[in-house]
Amino acid sequence: MTSTRLQAGDLAPNFTLPSIDGTTHDLSNYRGQRLLLAFFRFASCPFCNLRVRELVQQVQPDAEFAVLALFRSPLDALQKHAQKHAAPFPILSDEQGGTYAAYGIERSVAGFMRGMFLRAPTLVHGMAQGFFPTNPHGSLTTMPADFLIDERGTIQTAYYGDDEGDHLDVAAVNAFARGERIGGAAI
Repeated sequence: MTSTRLQAGDLAPNFTLPSIDGTTHDLSNYRGQRLLLAFFRFASCPFCNLRVRELVQQVQPDAEFAVLALFRSPLDALQKHAQKHAAPFPILSDEQGGTYAAYGIERSVAGFMRGMFLRAPTLVHGMAQGFFPTNPHGSLTTMPADFLIDERGTIQTAYYGDDEGDHLDVAAVNAFARGERIGGAAI
């Protein structure tokens, strides 16, 4: 599926989505904070659940930095699979995919196949951790994406994964969370 990718300098499209805790989140309410907006595949995806665990363990949201995790799954499926993470950030359901479309999230059969072969050990590790890819409730070929958004709602980094387990490095996320700049520009 071909879509229009967003780029650094673009204004982040607004959205309102439900969270697994029953609350609703509107992106505009995060103005004034730096933000990681992470797009995932589906609720039971092993790669996705390992990444959520990594974010829970290594990224600390605070008053100046927030994290929003979006899944293309129904809320009940997401609640079943994601609540065990006890994430200190909202995990949101975009079952209809409107926000995925607005952000140019792509589907790729080649990316799906590449991830299955190149990341087979990660897949096995995820399944050993109890993350079995059952009832995908969405497309297996959806690729992940990560956006670092500044306090004004402007995208500073738009990272589109090349395969189902490809995300922006956590070190870059943490540097952005701390407000660090490289070469005079935000990371």
